[in-house]
Amino acid sequence: MTALLVVAAVLVMAAVYCIALYNGLVRGRNLAAEAKSGVDVQLKRRADLIPNLLAAVKGYMGHERGVLEAVTGLRTKIQNAPDDSSRFRLEGALTQALGQLFAVAENYPQLRASENFTSLQQELANIESEIQLARRYYNGAARAQNDRVQTFPANLVSASLGFATLPYFEIDDPADRAVPRISFDDGAGA
Repeated sequence: MTALLVVAAVLVMAAVYCIALYNGLVRGRNLAAEAKSGVDVQLKRRADLIPNLLAAVKGYMGHERGVLEAVTGLRTKIQNAPDDSSRFRLEGALTQALGQLFAVAENYPQLRASENFTSLQQELANIESEIQLARRYYNGAARAQNDRVQTFPANLVSASLGFATLPYFEIDDPADRAVPRISFDDGAGA
């Protein structure tokens, strides 16, 4: 009788542990999904701002077509990206293209003086800051979930339960790690 109680207790403890393990994996996946959603919200804000930004600069930068087309093309590619890894890579390229757009805008004093352009530039800077915060939060949630999925004993069952590691927002091109120098100061009065 005692042996049967010990076996029953071990089975109950194993079942409780399996339930806790599964629930932890589900919580981690949901937290990562929420974090990814937060990134998506910020990226959508940026995507919605881009047409206004392009409209503001088109009149001034008509012959800088390559820069404008690059930003527009990347925005479209992001909306049609087949998976998160591709989208994350394209988002990095869009950030770089927007930096180039602002660098080219330095050559247009009338554009820099435009209140609309300045407002859009400030809004974009705020959104980029929010994107960075959201990406860090997502990467933290993804790391925690990846730890859960890859550590023993969860790694023995996580794949069979449908849990996989999550991709990170990373910089693929080392040149993208360089901080762009963008200045809208024409040097007058400095």
